[in-house]
Amino acid sequence: MYIGIDVGGTSTDAVLLSSGRVQKTAKVYNTPNLMTSLLQALDSVLTGVSATEVKRVVLSTTMITNLIAEQKYHPVALLLMPGPGCKLYKFRDADVHILKGAIDYRGREIRPLDEQEVLQAIKEVESKGYSKVAVVGKFSTRNNIHEIKVAEIIKSQKPHWQVDMGHVAGGQLNFPRRIATTMLNCATKEKYSYFVQSVKEALNKRNIVNAQVFILKADGGTMTLDSSEQSPVETIFSGPAASTLGVQALTPAGETSLVVDIGGTTTDLALILSGQPLLSSKGVTLGDDLLTQVRALAVKSVPIGGDSVVDQVGQELIIYSERMGPPYCLGGSFPTPSDALNVMGLTKLGDIERSWQVMEALGESINMSALEVARKVINLVVDTIAIEIENMFLEWEQEPAYRIWEVMQKRRVRPKNVVGVGGAAAGFVPQIAIRVGGMPVLPLYTSSANAIGAAVAKPTLQITLRADTEQNKFSVEEDGYQGSINEQPFGSEQALNLAKSLLVKRSEKMNISDEVKDIEVTRRDVFNIVRNMVTTGRIYDVCVQTPRGIQWHVGAGGKLL
Repeated sequence: MYIGIDVGGTSTDAVLLSSGRVQKTAKVYNTPNLMTSLLQALDSVLTGVSATEVKRVVLSTTMITNLIAEQKYHPVALLLMPGPGCKLYKFRDADVHILKGAIDYRGREIRPLDEQEVLQAIKEVESKGYSKVAVVGKFSTRNNIHEIKVAEIIKSQKPHWQVDMGHVAGGQLNFPRRIATTMLNCATKEKYSYFVQSVKEALNKRNIVNAQVFILKADGGTMTLDSSEQSPVETIFSGPAASTLGVQALTPAGETSLVVDIGGTTTDLALILSGQPLLSSKGVTLGDDLLTQVRALAVKSVPIGGDSVVDQVGQELIIYSERMGPPYCLGGSFPTPSDALNVMGLTKLGDIERSWQVMEALGESINMSALEVARKVINLVVDTIAIEIENMFLEWEQEPAYRIWEVMQKRRVRPKNVVGVGGAAAGFVPQIAIRVGGMPVLPLYTSSANAIGAAVAKPTLQITLRADTEQNKFSVEEDGYQGSINEQPFGSEQALNLAKSLLVKRSEKMNISDEVKDIEVTRRDVFNIVRNMVTTGRIYDVCVQTPRGIQWHVGAGGKLL
């Protein structure tokens, strides 16, 4: 049996699957104690089931997305080594310290570190109250010696500080994106660790001790829960990835759909083209311009949902992009779009009479009835999401994979199916579909789609190989394994084959070798090592993983509205 758990901003959903069929579902509104929510969700789906029958648990969460969107992460100081010619003295609102050490694009040290300067930077960082530091060099992926040295100096002076290095957080060139990735990884690691420990403790309390435990990554692949503690930034958009896989599983194979996942805190948008989720060629983009090196599906998280706060400003109604607790009908303090749905008869949630009361109160000073207020609120939500969908289509249509799909269709076309999932989808998606010229579809288990998406996700494994032909050695980032290069000559193909063979061996150890039928190459770089104007070797960076995807289609089209 397989368990999928989605920890959202509002609720925790769980599903129990057996042979690809949904056995049980659960929805628990979050409490301040994450452990309580997890245990309640597990107890609901495990009733009458032995914990020893559970073979795999896959989680997804919007935790990191929400932390970043609401800027509730820890402040991070940046120690940067941009080298000559790079005038990077500011990075958004971060506390930036520029160090003199420099590595060139070939990986050669062209300017040594000034250790006194590093010590001085530590003093300045401490004086400002920071205890988390991101160390990033412009070409650290070619030679990480300076990043490692700076991290060692910091740890020798401040052992309790958290230090993240750029070549670990993001293994690709592109200095600004690697800074962003490293900074966010460092900023969210402590809070994410609380999430991981809560999950482990909850599983132990319910005797789920032999199951494999994974978490969804932003690209729809998975990684083990243990390994995710070192790279929480990879779980950005884990929640949207889960809803996308959920729709993929709940609709017929090969279907093309626009995914609209309306939760309590956010609305997530994604695209499935001929049965395959659209992958972003740029990586995760946060806000309007914060680009990272995190590989991700082409999704967008819009800060509006069923629990967003509705307020009156002058004669206008506005919806804030934040959640301040549950809807008024569930005992909350503020009116929300969910209350508006209750009044319009589009859902039945909590105490409906309270929804009427709060809508009437909202309309008193602007001479609107409760029904008029509710209709206005719903229109505001629909307008906001429809505009975001139009904006996303402009971005999706620029993706290479979308263009190829469009060529295959032999005509310019947009998906017609607007598949709504999430707790508030039934009330909003029909109108959203009309606004964007599509056809609304609510699949079976629509409110549990995220948990189903997590449960059906194929376990994926990744190997990040670095092979150095000058030293005839290779290393694997995921487990620190090192070995000797015995094959000669050794080039790009040999590096790729070595990475693939290591991936197969690792899958055999984890008893998931059946998943390694095809291997996906996610990154492949090579650069020369030059000493005294002579090329003395090459470094090959190769990242491979088992294919992403779903194991089962658990639905057959859903309900057509």
